[in-house]
Amino acid sequence: QVQLVESGGGLVQAGDSLRLSCAASEGTFRNYDMGWFRQAPGKEREFVATISWSGSRTYVGDSVKGRFTISRDNAKNTVYLQMNSLKPEDTAVYYCAASRVGSLIRVKVTEYEYWGQGTQVTVSS
Repeated sequence: QVQLVESGGGLVQAGDSLRLSCAASEGTFRNYDMGWFRQAPGKEREFVATISWSGSRTYVGDSVKGRFTISRDNAKNTVYLQMNSLKPEDTAVYYCAASRVGSLIRVKVTEYEYWGQGTQVTVSS
């Protein structure tokens, strides 16, 4: 079982940037495709981005396309979410998640087996 710990959240102003990190406890980190999701108060958890085990394949959601980038460093067991041009509507708790390697791009909450505890991102206008 892999444990995930997110960090890097905080309070920023609209237009600022943040980089979230998610550190995995397991040495077989490369056995997992990774994803980022977010959840705002009163809303369902929303897909943000995903990356394949090798990092060769990435996909981001329409609401963050062109502003957010996902990457990973398998030597450090860490996945990142670079968030640029932040908007107040990006305010949410951000979660990273892990799914055993497969051939499909996963965008659903139910497709991920392991989850971190989340990190709060607040964007003021």
